[in-house]
Amino acid sequence: MALFRIYPEKDAFIWSEPTVGGLYGNAGKDEVLEIGGYPDADLTGRTNRAMIQFRQADITSSINEKVTGGFSASLNLSLASATEIPDTFTITAFPISSSWTNGTGKRVDSPANVSGVSWKYKDDGTTQWTTHGCDYLSSSAASQSFDLTSDYDIDINVTEAVESMYSGSLSNNGFLLKINDAYENYTTASVNLKYFGSDTHTIFPPYLELKWDDTTYSSTLTELDTDIATIKIKNHKPEYADSDKVRFRISARPKYPARTFTTSSIYLTEFKLPATSYWGIQDDFSQEMIVDFDTTYTKISADNTSSFFDIYMDILQPERYYKLLVKTTLNGSTIVLDNNNIFKVVKNG
Repeated sequence: MALFRIYPEKDAFIWSEPTVGGLYGNAGKDEVLEIGGYPDADLTGRTNRAMIQFRQADITSSINEKVTGGFSASLNLSLASATEIPDTFTITAFPISSSWTNGTGKRVDSPANVSGVSWKYKDDGTTQWTTHGCDYLSSSAASQSFDLTSDYDIDINVTEAVESMYSGSLSNNGFLLKINDAYENYTTASVNLKYFGSDTHTIFPPYLELKWDDTTYSSTLTELDTDIATIKIKNHKPEYADSDKVRFRISARPKYPARTFTTSSIYLTEFKLPATSYWGIQDDFSQEMIVDFDTTYTKISADNTSSFFDIYMDILQPERYYKLLVKTTLNGSTIVLDNNNIFKVVKNG
């Protein structure tokens, strides 16, 4: 399986423009996280930055109990909307150097909600940042570059920082996400990227993804080599609890098996899929890929029983319907198998 997702303990965004009276508001419960730079009504350059943190206990237990061997960690956010995007820009994830309070505000609150983190304060107005706009570390920072061909979703490799948080050599206060300096305090255009936050209740919450390769392809089964075949998931169920870990078994057989002398039916003989086979998960309503095919981290394994893959159901948002897909190459053709294996994830308790 080699893939697990951790969802935020808290997230917010901060902005450098004070409200009337000089207050700096909190957006700890806003539906989106904003990043960019823009001119205010007086044409003064202003800045938006996002903050996100994952529970240390979740990071530690996931690495200890699920990951085998080396792993890659990535910070992922899905774009909600974007305006006046430059041809090229960079977003960097910096480890935050001190603790902060999430708060219960939104940007549109009037009067400004000051219950938590803001451009000036770490908390409810008691403790200021050493430098307004968040105290952060340049060490263990990681970035992602974008251009006009990008979809602008954030997928930043933060392995170094997560490894350091896991070992205890770096305090886990989360990450600050900011656009490169050239577009902060920007006055030429309103560069604004809005990302779905954890309070949007969509299928696109932010997450920290741990990926590792635990594929096993040790099997005496014959490899399927024809696209005229019957391929299906044998143990698919219509519903799973979000606490389940499921091993899906794949039945793969040629539709017209070669004749052979045997005492059992040749139509019951299992084959294994080629090593270049992968699983994916699609949201059934929106048709969006929730877990896309990955040539390293969603590879399908095989043993002497059949081909198989494992999924932790708590990587998916509960009370929604999903579809299992399989991608493979047979007889020189790459195909995506959709047998309408739809299932619902429900909350356990």
